[in-house]
Amino acid sequence: MKKLIPILALFISFSAFAQRVEQIEERIKAQKIAFISDKVQLTSEEAQQFWPIYNAFEAKIESIKSGDLRRIKQEMRRGNVSDDRADELLAEILNAENKMHEAKMQLVKDLKEVISSQKIMQLKAAEDQFNRVLIERLKKVRDQRARNRN
Repeated sequence: MKKLIPILALFISFSAFAQRVEQIEERIKAQKIAFISDKVQLTSEEAQQFWPIYNAFEAKIESIKSGDLRRIKQEMRRGNVSDDRADELLAEILNAENKMHEAKMQLVKDLKEVISSQKIMQLKAAEDQFNRVLIERLKKVRDQRARNRN
């Protein structure tokens, strides 16, 4: 029983951390949706068709990143791989990046049926701007935490 308590406490801590990360990810996703909606100015009809296409694209990209690329990067960080294994990993990286490129190409193709090319360009600009804003916010949070520790 005494051994079970620390394990249970660790599990609860990990679960709470996972839930917090999930909540943060959901907040970021909601902010991204609002940001893109504001910048691209979709009509209600466009938005109704746009978001399922865009969300499917985002899910596909996340699947590639969290599946293929995460595993590859973990192995790369461990280091000490042979030249043959390094060649295999490079091929896997290129394959994953090719999948992401194909997904982007399909996204543009699908979106052209729903919104204008001009709005697709606005989408790209909005995504880039959102990512810059998000990185700036994360830097501020990190800097604030560092100041609080000192």
